[in-house]
Amino acid sequence: MTEYVVEFGRDGRVEPDGRLDAPPFHRNHQAIRAVLQRVLAGKSGDVVEAGSGTGQHVVDFARHFPGIVWWPSDLHDAHLKSIAAWRAHAGLANIRPPLRIDLSDPAWCPELRDGSVAPLLAVFCANVIHIAPWRVAEGLFAGAARYLRADGQLLLYGPFKRDGRHTALSNAVFDTSLRHRDPEWGVREIQDLEKLAGHVGLALTEVAEMPANNLVLVFERAEQARPGSPSPVHM
Repeated sequence: MTEYVVEFGRDGRVEPDGRLDAPPFHRNHQAIRAVLQRVLAGKSGDVVEAGSGTGQHVVDFARHFPGIVWWPSDLHDAHLKSIAAWRAHAGLANIRPPLRIDLSDPAWCPELRDGSVAPLLAVFCANVIHIAPWRVAEGLFAGAARYLRADGQLLLYGPFKRDGRHTALSNAVFDTSLRHRDPEWGVREIQDLEKLAGHVGLALTEVAEMPANNLVLVFERAEQARPGSPSPVHM
């Protein structure tokens, strides 16, 4: 169902080997990595990046988290080619070949269904659910609940609404442009994602404020989460 897939890096530099360059990566990768360094500190295991886009983030993560095995993924052919090219260019042993996954399918990872990948330490997903129909968010959460290990976490990065309001005027403008492009797209409300998480046994445990009016939302299995409201973290 590729009609909802947005191509990243299309307007940036394209290397002869197929590596795409997405300008937002250069603006946000350090802040995102700082959250992961805190959340994943001292841990090991397998992490799936759901919707890797150009593949630049997963290379950055693998370089700074050598004890974690990183599984990039996407549905767009140009992205899969770019991810594979970035993986070859980086030459890092802890990046696996890109998986082709469709997040609108609740069982989106055949390799996890057949047992060839261990239960996941984390699922990381950046800038996906606002440029896709709601069924993609539903599938993402359902798959994460299916594949995460007991102490696993789902981390979402991007713009979000809080209590029915945008966190910045620029996000409101962005939301309008998304919905004009496709009525099924749009900046998602955190409370709606909390409800979605609750349906599959996950709970929001942290909201990390990021540059440029973005957030990282951290979800854990409900039985692992501490009672009370998610803790805000300022980056």
